[in-house]
Amino acid sequence: MAQVLEFKLPDLGEGLTEAEIVRWLVAVGDVVAVDQPVVEVETAKAMVEVPCPYGGVVTARYGEEGTELPVGAPLITVAVGSPDSAGPAGEPAAEAEGSGNVLVGYGTQAPARRRRRVRAQLTAANGTAPTAPAPAPVPEPEPEPPAPSGPVPVISPLVRKLARDNGVDLHTLRGTGPDGLILRADVEAALRVEATAPAPASTTAHPEGTRIPLKGVRGAVAEKLSRSRREIPDATCWVDADATELLRARAAMNAAGAPKISLVALLARICAAALARFPELNSYVDTEAREVVRLPGVHLGFAAQTERGLVVPVVRDAHTRDAESLTAEFARLTEAARAGRLTPGELTGGTFTLNNYGVFGVDGSTPIINHPEAAMLGVGRIVPKPWVHEGELAVRQVVQLSLTFDHRVCDGGTAGGFLRYVADCVEQPAVLLRTV
Repeated sequence: MAQVLEFKLPDLGEGLTEAEIVRWLVAVGDVVAVDQPVVEVETAKAMVEVPCPYGGVVTARYGEEGTELPVGAPLITVAVGSPDSAGPAGEPAAEAEGSGNVLVGYGTQAPARRRRRVRAQLTAANGTAPTAPAPAPVPEPEPEPPAPSGPVPVISPLVRKLARDNGVDLHTLRGTGPDGLILRADVEAALRVEATAPAPASTTAHPEGTRIPLKGVRGAVAEKLSRSRREIPDATCWVDADATELLRARAAMNAAGAPKISLVALLARICAAALARFPELNSYVDTEAREVVRLPGVHLGFAAQTERGLVVPVVRDAHTRDAESLTAEFARLTEAARAGRLTPGELTGGTFTLNNYGVFGVDGSTPIINHPEAAMLGVGRIVPKPWVHEGELAVRQVVQLSLTFDHRVCDGGTAGGFLRYVADCVEQPAVLLRTV
C-alpha cells in the first residue's frame, strides 16, 4: 500500500524561523512530482516557492493562506508509492526517498544516501526491513491551553517581546502552532480583540486607528533599521555637485548605439572607484572581537521601493563590472524586487549601499546605514540651478550627495575625502579614467 509522508516547512536559511503562507500551488488530491513547488511563502527576506521532495498524491494541507508557520511545522502529506512500485522486502519505492532538495542551498532532512544507510543498519540489526506506518491524515486535536505558571512555548523572542511591549499575558493565549506553540499571529489576534473591546466607563474613549502588523519584509526592515540606530554611531556629510558633465557623458554613451547605460550604473562605477581609494568604508565592525573588518570586494546594495516595502538587492562584485553589465544587473534585480521574486541570497551580503532617493523628487536626506555595513551614499534629484561655472553664473544640473558613515571605521577626514572624490567624478567623469 502507499506510504504517507509528511513534508515540513524547511529551514529557509539566513536565521529565518517562520514564514507566512501566501498561496497554495496544489490542492488535496493533486498529483505532484518530485521537487514540484507546492506553496508560496513570504519570509522576512523574500517570497519563496517551496518545492516538495516527494512525488505522489497530496492527502492533506496544513495552514490557510495568511497563516504563519514555524520552521519544522507540517506543510503537506503525500501518499507515495503503490504495491507495484515497492522494492525488495517491502521497502518503499525509491521515489519515497525524495530528492533531498527543497531550495537551492537548503536541505530538508537527511540526504537520501544517509537515510538508506540508516535503513540498512536497522535491517541488519533487526533482521527485517523497517516499515513506516501509513495512517490516513486526521485533523490535529485542539491543543490544550498553556498552564497558568511556568514557561510558555513561544515561536521566537521577537514574539515574546511583542506580547510584553503590549501587555499581553502569554499564559492566557491558546497557541495555534504545533503542540500549542504561540505564533506571532496569536499575539496579534489578542491585540485586535483588545483593541475592539469596549473601553471601561472610567476611561476616556479614543478613536482607534488602523493597525498594520510589522511582519514579513516590513518587519525585517523595521528591525534592521532599529538595530542600526542602536548599534552604529553614524554621522552624515553632504555636498552639492554639478552633474551637467555626467549627464552629457551618459547621453554620448547612449548615442553610440550600444545598450543604454543607466544613471545609477554610472553612479555605481563611481562608488566602486571611490571605495578602492577609501577602503575603510567598505567594511563592518565585529563588535564581539572589537575589530574593523575590511572587505576585499564591493557587493553593492541599492534601495528599491516595492509594494511590499523597501528592499535592498545586492549587485555582486560591482567593482569588476563595467557600466553595461551594471545596467543589466540593476534592471534584473529591480524587476525581481517588484515582482517579489528576489531570493534570500540576492538580499544579503552587501558591503556598501547606494540610495538614489532623488527618484522621489527630494534633494537630500540623512540615510540610515544598512546594518552591518559601514556607509551609505545618498543621491538626491538632479535639477537645474544657478551655479558659478568657469567664473560666470550659469544654469547647471545640480545634485546633492550625502554620505552617512559609521564613525567607528573612520574619521571625518576619510569620509570627506570619499565624498569629495565622488563629487569630483560626478562633475568631471574623466577623473574615473585615472582609476581604470
